[in-house]
Amino acid sequence: MTQHKYPSHTASHNIPIDRRQMLARCSSGFGMVALAGLMADRAYADPATIANTSGETTSQHRTLPARAKNVILCYMSGGVSHVDSFDPKPRLIQENGRPMPMPIERTQFNNNGNLLASPWQFQQYGDSGLPVSDLFPHLGTCADELAVVRSMTAKFSEHAQGNFFVHSGFPFLGYPSAGAWCSYGLGSENENLPGYVVLQSGHAVPPHGGVSLFSNGFLPAQHQGSIMKADKPEAIRNIRPLDREAIQQSRLEFAKQFDSQFLKASGNDAQVAAAIQNYETAFRMQTAVPELCDISDESEKTKQMYGLDDSDAEATAYARQCLLARRLIERGVRFIELSCLTKGIGAGGAANPWDQHGDLEKGHRAMGYQIDRPLAALIKDLKERGLLDSTLIVWTGEFGRTPFSQGSNGRDHN
Repeated sequence: MTQHKYPSHTASHNIPIDRRQMLARCSSGFGMVALAGLMADRAYADPATIANTSGETTSQHRTLPARAKNVILCYMSGGVSHVDSFDPKPRLIQENGRPMPMPIERTQFNNNGNLLASPWQFQQYGDSGLPVSDLFPHLGTCADELAVVRSMTAKFSEHAQGNFFVHSGFPFLGYPSAGAWCSYGLGSENENLPGYVVLQSGHAVPPHGGVSLFSNGFLPAQHQGSIMKADKPEAIRNIRPLDREAIQQSRLEFAKQFDSQFLKASGNDAQVAAAIQNYETAFRMQTAVPELCDISDESEKTKQMYGLDDSDAEATAYARQCLLARRLIERGVRFIELSCLTKGIGAGGAANPWDQHGDLEKGHRAMGYQIDRPLAALIKDLKERGLLDSTLIVWTGEFGRTPFSQGSNGRDHN
């Protein structure tokens, strides 16, 4: 297996880097593509100019103004099979059941079988004719809003390493995630809410790698991801105040006096300033978060479109995340990550629900049903409200899956 070298954790965290270096590092992970798009600005580019026949200079590359202001990362933890979702392989149908025609490199579990055709048909959707698996009939109706990248490869076949790499561009903890960079680089449009929010609901948990996937790394602490429970009255732990607002405000003002003295004594240390800001944001969130999570002002039509009336508990829980993602976008939150919920099929556990080493058809069908309707509703809702053009929706997992079988009609990591 190819060894990949990365800088150590002790490598110059305190050395300033310019914007161009930051984007180059960030673009290592697919999740970072979103950040690169957000922060693209021709004013900072070095235009390559060439002389035309009239003697004037023109830009060698035509650049378009950046439109994206926000990102929604729909993270399919566990590894969705690309050959069963958005990357059809016609030859798999022809070669189904036959051995691989070339030697197979070592895979994660190495008990590999023969080539396995997708159990789903692919239909062409929209004016683009984009082929989409029958796993996602609702997302298929959004085909003309989608850009499918089929040229991506995964450097790591282990869940935690893959998750860290996609989130931060490095295969280990200690570095800022895409959301942290986004919050740090662009700031917040809403002083009452964090710039980076991770939504969970039901029994959803962070992917393998844990909450470190949402880390601020060496950036100030206020840029780390804040986990919100989309379907809980108390979306953030201890968000409900124990005292009246006036008493809290008085205590906060009293604490500010000591904080300002300590900040001055520390030489305006960035970590101290971040801690103070976190307390102030937390105070304001006591009002902002309950208002955000109260969806009583949403129409029944909207709730049904997302699937909040679905009999499938996990689909309903995911629908709640999607609806809150739209509400967060409306309130100016920069970066939002959504979390899948396990159905416990084919090795797909709480942290890796798409990980079907066995029972691929049953497991992927259940997971596809969970996310299909809510995500399609989110895309259509954002478009209807004029927010889609300024929102990047990134749909990805940590890696794909093998075209050959593994275990009991499953697929291994790829």
